[in-house]
Order: sequence, then structure tokens, then C-alpha cells
Amino acid sequence: MRRFEIAGRIRTEDDPAVPAAIAAAYRDRMRPLCLCREPGIPMYVAAMGEQFVVKRMPLSGGQHDPACDSYEPPVDLSGLGPLMGSAIRLDPASGMAALRLEFSLTRTGSRAAPTPGATESTSVKSEARRLSLRGLLHLLWNEAGLTKWTSAWAGKRHWWNVRYHLIEAARTMLVKGAPLSEVLLIPEPFRAANKDAIEQRRAAALSAVQPQKTGPRKLMVLVGEVKEFQPARGGHRLIVKHLPGFPFLLDDRSLVRVQARFEAELALWAANDASHLISVATFGLNAAGLAIVEEIALMVVAQNWIPYESAQELRLVEVLAKAREQSIKGLRYASPADQPIVAALLMQHRPRPLALFVVPASADDAYEAALEEMIAARPEMDSWIWHVSQGEMPALPAR
Repeated sequence: MRRFEIAGRIRTEDDPAVPAAIAAAYRDRMRPLCLCREPGIPMYVAAMGEQFVVKRMPLSGGQHDPACDSYEPPVDLSGLGPLMGSAIRLDPASGMAALRLEFSLTRTGSRAAPTPGATESTSVKSEARRLSLRGLLHLLWNEAGLTKWTSAWAGKRHWWNVRYHLIEAARTMLVKGAPLSEVLLIPEPFRAANKDAIEQRRAAALSAVQPQKTGPRKLMVLVGEVKEFQPARGGHRLIVKHLPGFPFLLDDRSLVRVQARFEAELALWAANDASHLISVATFGLNAAGLAIVEEIALMVVAQNWIPYESAQELRLVEVLAKAREQSIKGLRYASPADQPIVAALLMQHRPRPLALFVVPASADDAYEAALEEMIAARPEMDSWIWHVSQGEMPALPAR
């Protein structure tokens, strides 16, 4: 049971007075303290309709106790580590994360062909000074809490709450001094009865990128679930779920490049009907008001919206989805495929937290050495390793 200090008073989550206290903290712009550790760790209050929720500050999860729901694993176990302090800088005063992006949110001159946006650093130890498009999607997914899962949540994660948590995460991030949420388009769940109101809200959001007579064209960032890529005259359409009648256009050469760069993601999506394919793309509007994709990256997620990058990781994610203890999925961010990352973590595992690793069949001696170094750097954790070349997935240790 979590404990908070709100306006100088200590309360537990089940205290009947907590909802009113949280609402007052939101109104007065006060920061509750999570008391999983002493001294308390600052939190913030987010509005979810008429409800108010206490959430952790961006990228502060490592400060919490491993048994706390706000805990996040050490950044050195995922691809997040090399980005901290360079591509991602935290402001302790405001609690915001300032992002330096590898891609542009403006375009000058004629439109260039969009390129796959998942640039990988050549070494996990090299400093990643800017955040790629795929890295941004991973960051949003992680900060939205969408890498966490327990079987108690089965059937309770839908697009509407995925969208809500992504937008809340974006509000804690700054791009050139402005909240990322101001340039982010995440389609709201479409309902035919609300079609006019939904389209009016979308038009208002897109007003910021309407083409101007002079100056560079402004771009927005789309995060949405892919429905299909459709052939069109002179190119293709990216059809996004919950955006009927609003396609995103790519030319033929761009689609060929996307299919080559994200061959694995597209194949994994095609092989599993329960999975979702998530697109993150920069786009602008042309003079006719059509959305033109400039840069795009793809990520495949399981039925419960947990990301995975191989058939073996999907197998692990499906096993963890049935477990009663909470798992945290590791993400790659800017790390290349030939560098190890933790596949998942069981931080509340006993007697010690458990780090799960999936070693691909293509792993060489350098990969194995890097994995041994990563494990040795965390002696407080136990490790479980699946060497894919050695056969089927081994059983997870009993709790």
C-alpha cells in the first residue's frame, strides 16, 4: 500500500480522504510526496476526466523503492542509459524532461522523401546526443507505463487509456521549450455518433501545421496504430486506426525503404493477428490539406500493448502476461540490435529481483561479453538467460 504526503499530511492510498486531497493538490499545483523512501520523492497530479491520479515525475522511477508501483529499472539495463544527460536532460526544478531530437519538426523547400526513423548508434557506449524517432516512441511508451504488465490487468488496457497515458507522458517533455504534447497527434477513439466533434478537435490540433505563404513548414508527430498500407495513385496511403477518411501519404520509394528497414516488425505483425503495429511519424500538410509523411518508424506490440522485437520475445511476453507478479519490458531506444538489453524485469521477484535476457541465435562473442558485463554490473539482481540457439524457452524461476 503506497503512502503519500499531501499538503503536510501522510495518507495511504485507501484513505477515503485521498481523492479530495489529490484534487486539491492538482488545483493548488502542489507536488505530493511518495513515501516509499525517505525523504519523500516528488510526484505530480494528472487529470483523467473528472478523476485525479498521482504519477511519478519523468524518468524518476529509479529513485523509488523496487516494491513501489512508481519504480522503474536502472537505465543501464535498457537502451535509455546512453541518452541521459545528452538527448534527454532533466530539470529538477520544473520536473520536465528536455529532449534533443535527431529529426526535424520543420521543413524548408520541397518535400524530401521520408526516411525510416530508427537510427541506431554504432556503439552502446557512444553518447547518443539526439533522440531518434523510434527512441522518442520508446521513451513515450516507457514513461506512459505501457511497458508494465500483470495478469490482474487482463482485459483492462484499451486504446483510449493507451492514448491518455501517452499524452500525459508527453506533457512532461519539452521540445525547444514547448511541451511535446502540443505537436503530438494521437487519434482519439472514433465513434460515429461523435464524428463531427472528433473531426473539429482534430482540425483544431492541425491548425498549427497549416501551410504558410512564407517560412518553413511546421510538422507534427503522429503516434497511432497502423490499419494498413493502401496503394494510391502515385504512391501509398498509411491508414491509421481511429482516423477514418484521413490518410497519410507516402510515395512508392519511401514505402519500399520502410518495408526494407522494418521488415522484421512487419513480419511479426503479419504473423500474429492479436498484435498491433504502432507507427510514429513526422508529417505536415500540403496546400491541399493532405497529410504528407516526412519520416516514419514502426514498433510491434502484443495484444496487451507490450512491445517486442522477435518471435522469442513475444513468447516471453505472452508467458509474463499470465504471471501475477508485475513485469517491466526493456526497450532498445538507440541501441543497435547487436548489443544486449534486458528483455524484461521482475523487480518484485523474491528473494531478489530477476533480470530476463533473450540471446538471439546470431549472437557472437562480443555480444556474450557485453551481456556478461551488464549482468556483472548488477550483482543485486538474479539473471535468467534464454539462448535461442540452444532450444526452447527455459522455465522461469519460481517466485
